[in-house]
Amino acid sequence: MKKILIPTDFSENAWNAIRYAIELFKNEECVFHVLNTYTPAIASSRFMAASIDGATLENGARSRSEGGLKKVIDRIAQLYTNPRHRFKTSSSFSFLVDEIKVMVEELDIDLVVTGTKGASGLEEVFMGSNTVRIIKSIQNCPVLAVPQYFKFITPNEIAFATNFNRFYTKSELRPLREMAKSFNATIRIVHVQNEIKALTELQQFNLSMLRKYLEDVEYFVHTVSELNSISKTLEVFTEELDIHLLAMLNYQHSFLEKISREPVIKRVAFHTQVPLLVIQESGMQSGPQNKNEKLAEISS
Repeated sequence: MKKILIPTDFSENAWNAIRYAIELFKNEECVFHVLNTYTPAIASSRFMAASIDGATLENGARSRSEGGLKKVIDRIAQLYTNPRHRFKTSSSFSFLVDEIKVMVEELDIDLVVTGTKGASGLEEVFMGSNTVRIIKSIQNCPVLAVPQYFKFITPNEIAFATNFNRFYTKSELRPLREMAKSFNATIRIVHVQNEIKALTELQQFNLSMLRKYLEDVEYFVHTVSELNSISKTLEVFTEELDIHLLAMLNYQHSFLEKISREPVIKRVAFHTQVPLLVIQESGMQSGPQNKNEKLAEISS
């Protein structure tokens, strides 16, 4: 049984992510954990603080959280009656990312699904995004970010953006393969280059291993020239090939560092018009492995 965690702040953006997840896994046995976190409002002055009971503030916040979750479950029940699906709610006096990390670990969550507005390219807004913080902090579980207005389409065309500079493991590619198998989807491996040129020896090796791991699903390799920016190139690519899901691997040690240096994630991840599946690295370094590590992976 698949275990899906969906954080919600009771916005329509979060509701769209819930609907997408329900539709995406309609043919699978699932437990959906719907999470809302809350922190009581802090009194704005010492005069107010003296007259307000902290317990009263917390109780009020908890009541709003629990009431909001009940409305979400009632709304789901009105629209969906899938016997394969069960729903559990969690109201937690905690910070969102902290609670997600705890639940992913304790409940062995398979996937975190979150809504993302992605409406602004401003650095301040981008860096403040809950989605960014979730992906930065959740290291042992894939995250699916669903754009605010995206309506569910069966993902039978999946793009996987890569530059072939990294050696992928089977475990890292498992979410991508499982998604492709579940929907009998075609994987479009897309490599964006400033100028079209031959792959290096390392890139060729990593591509050959990628082909090996994907041999039981249909895939194609696309090398495309960059159009102004990588983000614009991928936007055009997803539109022209009618891509329904974009997948990337988050393999930098510091996601913040990756944001500042990697335009693919910075400009596409939370502004793309299709859902983004971010696959976390499985404890590997971002650089080339040593020979023994590669041989062990190849022979497994």
